[in-house]
Amino acid sequence: MACIFEIQAFLFVLFQCYLYCMAIARQFIMSKSKSILFLFVLILFNSCKKDLLHWQKVQQLNSGTTNRLNNIRLLNNNICIIAGGATFYQSEVVRSVDGGYTWAAQSDADAPKEMYGMGVSQNGNIYLCGIDGDVLHSKDSGKSWQFNRIGDWLVYQGGTFASPDTGIFISTILQRQCTITRVDSNFNIIDEKTFLFGANNVYMTDQNTGYMVGYGVVMKTTDRGNTWNFQDVAGDNFNCMDIHGGEIWMCGYNGSIYHTTDGGNNWSRVRNGNDITLPRYNLMGILFKDAQNGWAVCDNGKVIYTDDAGNHWEEYDQFTTSSLRSIALCPNGDLLVAGDNGGLYRITP
Repeated sequence: MACIFEIQAFLFVLFQCYLYCMAIARQFIMSKSKSILFLFVLILFNSCKKDLLHWQKVQQLNSGTTNRLNNIRLLNNNICIIAGGATFYQSEVVRSVDGGYTWAAQSDADAPKEMYGMGVSQNGNIYLCGIDGDVLHSKDSGKSWQFNRIGDWLVYQGGTFASPDTGIFISTILQRQCTITRVDSNFNIIDEKTFLFGANNVYMTDQNTGYMVGYGVVMKTTDRGNTWNFQDVAGDNFNCMDIHGGEIWMCGYNGSIYHTTDGGNNWSRVRNGNDITLPRYNLMGILFKDAQNGWAVCDNGKVIYTDDAGNHWEEYDQFTTSSLRSIALCPNGDLLVAGDNGGLYRITP
């Protein structure tokens, strides 16, 4: 009888050893599988990863300031304007008359606070706007400037005059509330519309038609700002448009890019900023030179490029880590890029 108990105890111990060995083997196999899977993913990532694109030439220009540069605009082949400043301390306006090679500060473009928005009306007048309702405007391509203030003292992100007697300006409060304000030629308020989302910019394509971009929202007017209708597009904090008639490219801070060819009746998302398989870009500005080729600038100094209408994007060599906020195309094909710390660059792609 004792012998039977000993045999049972032996078999029990043997069974426990079998279970222990199986557990060790299972852990080993799983560990190996994970290692093999990780190695496979790494090889796949490296095989899909493309080399950085290389600029032909990058030239840092002397902007004459260390303040932030928010907006750059070419008025014609020779005259360029950049607006920015130091938040609560001063405005900054620099101007070039040689196509963007050399720049000079505009001493009479003096506002107490930073200029965020820039708009150019149909008759060529320039309007800059910023904190406390401050507005600078020029009727002579930036040679001289006049200061005005919109009386509600809001923080204006963008604006221009749709017609000589009606200006449309947009303000925002902490990306939670915005106001679309219409003013007369003396900057007296005509009316205001308030919405519970942030706004980033407004664009008027003619006297009647315009677009407002904001936090998860795009709106369009076809009656000079009397009414605004929501566009069928969402999913990002939209901050910039590049408009070519009915064809519009639009980017958002989270990296999404949208495109329309019919003035916003139909939008297509060509880049999903929420796709975890794509590189993360916080986009600040976008520019297309034609239907296929375009660039976008990021808040960490990166520039990305597409040659297939926005379906795929590649990075260029990085020449700064400061935020790049605006981009413009020169007549000879060079790019002008402006951003933080007075950063201003002329680039040959």
